[in-house]
Amino acid sequence: MDAQPPLQPVAPIGVFDSGIGGLSILAALRVAMPREHFVYYADSGHAPYGEKGGEFVQQRSLTVAEALQREHGIKALVVACNTATTAAIGLLRERWPRLPIVGVEPALKPALLLTQTRRVGVIATRGTLESARVAALLSGLQHEARFVLQPCDGLAEAIERNDTPTITALSQRYLRELGKFGHAPGEIDTLVLGCTHYPLVIDTLIEQLPEGIELVHTGPAVARQCVRVLQAAGLQHEGREHAGEVIWRTSGEPAALQDAARRWLGLG
Repeated sequence: MDAQPPLQPVAPIGVFDSGIGGLSILAALRVAMPREHFVYYADSGHAPYGEKGGEFVQQRSLTVAEALQREHGIKALVVACNTATTAAIGLLRERWPRLPIVGVEPALKPALLLTQTRRVGVIATRGTLESARVAALLSGLQHEARFVLQPCDGLAEAIERNDTPTITALSQRYLRELGKFGHAPGEIDTLVLGCTHYPLVIDTLIEQLPEGIELVHTGPAVARQCVRVLQAAGLQHEGREHAGEVIWRTSGEPAALQDAARRWLGLG
């Protein structure tokens, strides 16, 4: 049952991920909605989601969403994690039907607008790529392009640790395993970053690809959808002159989240 009090336009927007990956989504949200307040929850004490079972991810998603509502009175929730979206967004919407909830998914459709060779690489966690949600997305798009999927075990964790040598080594390995990149027929000319951690190291990925390869991630699309749902619900915060604030929450080490916010977003 939805026992939530009326939603308030002045309330913050909750954003959560298994760790720091959702910072890439938060960055896009703050560009699109600079006057809104946000609460970012990194569930680092229970990461990574991408290599754990669906039931575990569902329970953590429900627990985090409940805490954000109880302690911060959020007016909307952004599930800034592909794995949590695929595993839990249906349950979250069922539990809180009046709360606007926006999820993320690999940017397969935007990639179709960019590819010329009709061959698209997709890197993501194993949990995301093996989900029913991604299978459904692919089934409706396979006649438009060939999607080559590559699970990237360990890459999100390396980004969490800011382990540059491991990030470089794993990204080199997984991009090589995807196949040949280029602009000739049969070559991959577009790469979908299907985990919210990966845009944080986009420069490292670009360095390992031929010039002109398109890299696509979900941040801007998620931000546009969040704007739309807030407008539809009459929940946009109007009239604030100054930029909104970000409250930081984590089930892990607060100092680690603060360091990541400073490193990746210049916040903290």
